[in-house]
Amino acid sequence: MLTNNLGYPRIGSNRELKKACEQYWSGKTTIQQLVQVGKTIRQQNWELQQTAGIALIPSNDFSFYDQVLDLSLTVGAIPKRYHEVILNKSNSELDLYFAMARGYQKDGLDITAMEMTKWFDTNYHYIVPEFVKDQQFKLFSTKLLDDYNEGKRLGIKTKPVIIGPVTYLLLGKEKEAGFERIDLIKNLLPVYLDILKKLDEQHVEWVQFDEPFLSLDLTEKDKAAFKYVYTEIRKAFPRLKVLLTTYFEALKDNVTLAVSLPVTALHIDLVRAPEQLESVLAAIPSNLTLSLGVVDGRNIWKNDYQKSLAQLENALTKLGTDRLIISPSCSLIHSPCDLSLETNDATLTPEIKQWLAFARQKVDEVVVLKKLLNKEDLDPSILSDNIQAHENRRISSLIHNQAVKQRVAGISEKDDRRNHDFAVRKAAQREALGLPLFPTTTIGSFPQTAEVRSWRSKYKKGELTLAEYDALIEKETEETIRFQEESGIDVLVHGEFERNDMVEYFGEQLAGFTFTKNGWVQSYGSRCVKPPVIYGDVHRPKAMTVRWSAFAQSLSEKWVKGMLTGPVTILQWSFVRNDQSRSETCTQIALAIRDEVVDLEKAGIKIIQIDEPAIREGLPLRKADWQAYLEWAVKAFRISASGVADETQIHTHMCYSEFNDIIQNIADMDADVITIECSRSQMELLDAFADFKYPNEIGPGVYDIHSPRVPSKNEMVSLLEKAKAVIPIDQLWVNPDCGLKTRHWDETKKALIEMVAAAKVLRESVEEAVTL
Repeated sequence: MLTNNLGYPRIGSNRELKKACEQYWSGKTTIQQLVQVGKTIRQQNWELQQTAGIALIPSNDFSFYDQVLDLSLTVGAIPKRYHEVILNKSNSELDLYFAMARGYQKDGLDITAMEMTKWFDTNYHYIVPEFVKDQQFKLFSTKLLDDYNEGKRLGIKTKPVIIGPVTYLLLGKEKEAGFERIDLIKNLLPVYLDILKKLDEQHVEWVQFDEPFLSLDLTEKDKAAFKYVYTEIRKAFPRLKVLLTTYFEALKDNVTLAVSLPVTALHIDLVRAPEQLESVLAAIPSNLTLSLGVVDGRNIWKNDYQKSLAQLENALTKLGTDRLIISPSCSLIHSPCDLSLETNDATLTPEIKQWLAFARQKVDEVVVLKKLLNKEDLDPSILSDNIQAHENRRISSLIHNQAVKQRVAGISEKDDRRNHDFAVRKAAQREALGLPLFPTTTIGSFPQTAEVRSWRSKYKKGELTLAEYDALIEKETEETIRFQEESGIDVLVHGEFERNDMVEYFGEQLAGFTFTKNGWVQSYGSRCVKPPVIYGDVHRPKAMTVRWSAFAQSLSEKWVKGMLTGPVTILQWSFVRNDQSRSETCTQIALAIRDEVVDLEKAGIKIIQIDEPAIREGLPLRKADWQAYLEWAVKAFRISASGVADETQIHTHMCYSEFNDIIQNIADMDADVITIECSRSQMELLDAFADFKYPNEIGPGVYDIHSPRVPSKNEMVSLLEKAKAVIPIDQLWVNPDCGLKTRHWDETKKALIEMVAAAKVLRESVEEAVTL
């Protein structure tokens, strides 16, 4: 019986990778220093897993930015606009790689970054592959081979991990008409065979192919591609052991296809979809090994050994020890690194801490489950302590609040409806707010410099008093308000300098949440987030944002938006309790945000943004399950937004999402204004709103804040012209793609000044047209 891990966090226990990348990007360190940090993290990860007793240790799960981008470089899927970066001999392969991820603005070149979107229904972002008709592939980067050989030199035999060819194509996007990306499978497969040949020459035993699309809705072409790929791989490499992994959803109607593929082992996710075990066991042929994902790779709750053992024993009866592999449900990149780093923290109490497990502990859980299943010599307290921790959590008084449960039960239809339809509200808001055509705004946050972050750190350490800290934040807020006024932005924001994170900040002020000090997970590139832990019933003990929003509004005659994070996003971007339905928890959060919206309105804030970038991300992966989710998710947003008068304008923001399939549900949210990411896709995402004839107002992002490049006025005018061609001008707002927290002040100021200038060009063109 083998123990297996699908992937390990690559950021380092102290976010070493984040710091090393950002130092390199800023020119403060060399590429050799960056490469060394990556090497150190890989070695530490491998040795940790080897010491724990993992048999199948992954390699190539490390990435300097994103595993999908890694594969694009490996197979030579490099868009033509980056070829000039390659030709510049001073650039390394990593420089090309980062240019594709972040854009490139030097050496007289100005090249946009590749599009970025969510990895299935997680808060991890991947770089979207770009494909053209008759796309050719070739082995370009040898990273996968290099990582394997690096482990080999350390005496660690690893299992190379690679995204399967079908999933890779389906993750991408066609950049010209006349073909379907899955049609490129015969062009792509030879590169995979070339890679496998090189691995075979190194006597690699196991290779892991990640094919999560095998658990999604598939076309007949997709199914044929799976059969073709794995038949050809088996024919070419009959000795190689292929572990085909699926996760995040059940195989369902694809069970027969999955178990028929000529691979050595199939991995299924029994945390997300425990019900699939019976159907897979019923269909599995005698020559197929089964990897059971019983340890939760996406959440931080301690494994319930009794529950997992029941699943494993069920499978063991059918398969025997030689055909059973014990694994986490998915890669552990979605988990924080190590719970043992959580020390001396009053927030994460010992009672709550005993319920948790991070990546390092999850590796241990996999090994313990094997020993328990094999009835090996093991300290009996390991199982009894696990049982006691789960019982303690079940009955803990920390978790349940009857007043919250009763309030949820008492929600009526009027609680998720505004007083009047949008047409009535629009007229009231125009009169009350007096905004120009193409009003300009930002999404909320402004750059959080090292200095600002140091103030928060010093305050938490007791090195600044609350009065001293508030004075510094007030000064930064006022400077930001003045810059916005001077640059001509119409609707201002306070900058959010008091906030650490758009979810963590709210969680810190809501009951039912707790926090970690080192529970970081990667969101994209060097961007790491520290999700709150929702362990109990949620409510708002007191106002959360009114003090800073009201202060900012007092500084200006212009309107200042109140900035909130919506209930679905707080849910999605937290580690959520698994002892009640997600819809119940989301509704509790919605009521807390509703209370805050009402208090902001009372404080004179007439424009309130409730960010919901995670609405699309939260969709179940199977379309048949969408409607049930959308009903409670949309209702939660409406509950949060519906306690105010018609004159109060409610905004929401969504980024890096495909909207076509859920555009009616977005309209059902009934926000007065929605702002969306559009610049990387060159306004492609706006087509859904145009085709649907979206009734409310829209702010399509006109510059990409995830790249350091500064777009020109003309570039933004061009994007706005595209928007104006499909959306009525009285519905259009002008704004960046997302918040500006991670950017630097210099680039931010330049870009926003250009953005305001672009809006003025559009206004003038409309005025000229009216005059003519």
